[in-house]
Amino acid sequence: MASILTSLGRTVLAGFILLLIIIFALGGFAGNGWTLFTFRWLHVTSGVMWIGLLWYFNFVQIPSMPKIPDEQKPAISKVIAPAALFWFRWAALATVVTGLLVAIISGYAHQAFTLQPAFRAIGLGMWIALIMAFNVWFIIWPNQKRALGIVAVEPDVKAKSARVAMLTSRINTVLSIPMLFLMSAQSHNQGWFVAIIT
Repeated sequence: MASILTSLGRTVLAGFILLLIIIFALGGFAGNGWTLFTFRWLHVTSGVMWIGLLWYFNFVQIPSMPKIPDEQKPAISKVIAPAALFWFRWAALATVVTGLLVAIISGYAHQAFTLQPAFRAIGLGMWIALIMAFNVWFIIWPNQKRALGIVAVEPDVKAKSARVAMLTSRINTVLSIPMLFLMSAQSHNQGWFVAIIT
């Protein structure tokens, strides 16, 4: 067991094997809804990674940086942050792509994007998620590359880039709260909420 858990790759593979065992124990891949379910599961899984890393940056890493001695900060800026940002930006893209596929397969993409009454909650959630993903790829990541020294810039540009990345990350944290609520409310078809937005 230790040989599995000491390798991230083997740990993730073990999770998928366990998932397959559970699926087959529950009766296997019966019915024709597996495509939609698979994309929905991938959407939720990538979303957990995306928002989990967003909240890690904002609740843990950013507030902890001033407490870390200067000689130890390169461990964060040269090793941990670049790795976290890699998973962060690709999880954002995977969340958006799988979410769009779920909406297309389910047949409500147009209604959601045009904010039609029955799909207004999910539509608002989708628009917010798209804004957040844009922020990740086109504001946070380019500024983080400069702030972390991945791209060489002058010290004043580096400091300004770090601030822009942090503030945009905070904007995404603000947006994540209503986005998660809207996604949950629509998927659980809460009558009181649907009545409010229609």
